[in-house]
Amino acid sequence: MIARVAALRAARNAVAILVVLLCALFALWHAARYTAPTAALATAIGVAPWLAFAPGLRRGDRSRTLAATLLTVPYLGYGLMEVLANPGARVYAGALVLLAFALFVALLACLRLSRPSAAAPTARTAP
Repeated sequence: MIARVAALRAARNAVAILVVLLCALFALWHAARYTAPTAALATAIGVAPWLAFAPGLRRGDRSRTLAATLLTVPYLGYGLMEVLANPGARVYAGALVLLAFALFVALLACLRLSRPSAAAPTARTAP
């Protein structure tokens, strides 16, 4: 039981670190690529959903963690699109895809480790 709690704590810390890295990569890339107002808008659109989910993710709220797994899909799609369509952005896009996938795996690990244990089956006596 103690090992499971430690693993859950490690998974939550990994989620927090990966969210920060994903948001930082997203912001830095757009800051280097676009003008300041456009970069600020793109960064706000990309980072705001994670800011809304951050308190629930730190608390370990299962419903927010489950919803956050769906939030990684646009980052995967955006990264894959940039890998295929923009040769100059392949390094950034590849890093974005890897970070988004790692975040997805860490979120799934949190969900699996925080799953409530099933109640032991009870034997029913036949009437």
